[in-house]
Amino acid sequence: MTVLDIRKVGDPVLRKAAAEVTDFDAELRRLVKDLNETLAASRGAGLAAPQIGVGLRVFAIAPELPGNDLKLDHLVNPVLTFPDEDTQDGFEGCLSIPGIYLDTRRRLNVVAKGFTEHGDPVQVVGEGLLSRCIQHETDHLDGILFIDRQDEAGRRRLLDTIREASWFEGLPAPEVRVSPH
Repeated sequence: MTVLDIRKVGDPVLRKAAAEVTDFDAELRRLVKDLNETLAASRGAGLAAPQIGVGLRVFAIAPELPGNDLKLDHLVNPVLTFPDEDTQDGFEGCLSIPGIYLDTRRRLNVVAKGFTEHGDPVQVVGEGLLSRCIQHETDHLDGILFIDRQDEAGRRRLLDTIREASWFEGLPAPEVRVSPH
C-alpha cells in the first residue's frame, strides 16, 4: 500500500495549473492507485494529483459518495459544465488545509466529462455533495483552493488561522486567488 504525504497550503505545487494527461499507461494507473490509497487512508471525499505533488489533471473521489451511481473512484482530464444556475452553500474542508471547514458556495449540479485510467471516456452527473467534491478537486487541478472562494474578510480570518496552525510551520505564506469557476 502506498500512502503518500499530502501537500499543505503554501506549497507551490498547489498553485500551478496541472498538465493534461496524454499517456494512459502503467505510470498513470500507478498514480490513480496512489491517489485512491492516500485518499482512503485520509478518509477524505476527494484528492487531486497536485495534492501529492504530481502536476497532472487527475483526481480521486470516494466511490461511496451519495449519487456516485457509477462508483467512479477517479477522473482524468475532467471538463465541467453546469446544467443550470442553482447553487448550494455548505461546509467544505480540504486535506491540504487540515482542520479547517468553511461555508462555501458551489454550483448544485455538475456534469463532468473525462476519462478513466485506461483512456475510456466517462461522464459523471452529480448533485449536492458529489457535485461539490468534483468542483473542489477540479479547482485543485487549476491551482485554485477553496479559500479562494471566500469573501475578503473570510479569507483574512482563514489566512490568520492557517499561519497559527502547527502543521504550517516552515511553509511559504499562502496566496489567495480568485476562482475562475
